[in-house]
Amino acid sequence: MISRDALNQAMDAELKASTFKDYTVNGLQIEGSETVSRVLSGVTACQALLDEAVAWQADAVLVHHGYFWKNEPVAVTGMKQRRFATLLKNGINLFAYHLPLDAHVSLGNNACLGRRLGLEVERCLDDELGKGLLWFGRPETSLTTESLGARVESALGRSPTVVTGHEGEIERIAWCTGGAQDMLPAAAEAGAQAFISGEISERTTHMAREMGITYVAAGHHATERDGVRELGEWLATRFDAEHRFVDIDNPA
Repeated sequence: MISRDALNQAMDAELKASTFKDYTVNGLQIEGSETVSRVLSGVTACQALLDEAVAWQADAVLVHHGYFWKNEPVAVTGMKQRRFATLLKNGINLFAYHLPLDAHVSLGNNACLGRRLGLEVERCLDDELGKGLLWFGRPETSLTTESLGARVESALGRSPTVVTGHEGEIERIAWCTGGAQDMLPAAAEAGAQAFISGEISERTTHMAREMGITYVAAGHHATERDGVRELGEWLATRFDAEHRFVDIDNPA
């Protein structure tokens, strides 16, 4: 068992949460019990995940996608009211880390995706490792667009959307998990022959073809499952708290 505040401080410090300008609140979003012995983690604080937390008698829920997003309606009604009521009624703390969890040098979503895909990290294109969101590296051997798509599908367990922009061998790859398709120009300008992210927009196809860079949309949820699970395991190894990760299926 650990105090809620100590848990919050430890994650804030490890992820350097205060150094990020984000679209949401990082850290403790909804206050529950003062002590924590069970932490349930998942990608998004949806109702299904909260129901799992209640059933498991968790004291805290840890997610990548929490609440209080920029420009979202502030009224606590409907779906939002039901979610908040579930947490408050059961004394469950909600912790959420967005960009800090994307960027972390070892626990972060980008670090995890790079390891899953067998990519050797060279640098970040938008900042230093541990702070930047657009990662750059190389596979151990050159790939084709087809073999890169197959590797992503095998690693993540879902078929990606692949747009062929680079026709030759792929030796330089950039990636950013989640909804980062508009980082494609920066990846191309840095010399990447392929870019991997989670989502695709209508414009992305034309950009990839005209810029000569292959684009792989591997799924927002699929590319961001590992970071929060790694953070939960990090907590469990350092504090007297039990951790369980629950993957609520999401095809997006």
